[in-house]
Amino acid sequence: MQWQGESVRKVTGGRRRPAAMKRRTEIGLAPADTHIGEDRSRIIRTTGGNEKIRALRASFANVTNPANGETKKVRIETVEKNTANPNFVRRNLLTKGAVIKTELGHAKITSRPGQDGIINALLLE
Repeated sequence: MQWQGESVRKVTGGRRRPAAMKRRTEIGLAPADTHIGEDRSRIIRTTGGNEKIRALRASFANVTNPANGETKKVRIETVEKNTANPNFVRRNLLTKGAVIKTELGHAKITSRPGQDGIINALLLE
């Protein structure tokens, strides 16, 4: 977990005297690190009692073909490219913007698996 509140130091390096202490709501959660594998998800409680579904593992993606607008559920084979972090390709992590190899061809993930709990992608070929 990581504290995501305001820093004690200013941009100039001077000290800022905080008016309040650290709050529980300012603590962030660990990243989901969604892998390729048998489907597994977790429900996370968020502010206001709302819920997020966090995908921990996924094996299928909803791939939309922009040419004809058809969407099919296809198996994910591997991660081909990820501009967020090259290490994510080696670890087969699924994030928004990652290019995955599927049965239909290469597709780019448009959803956020760690926030939405589902993988939607757009066919590139």
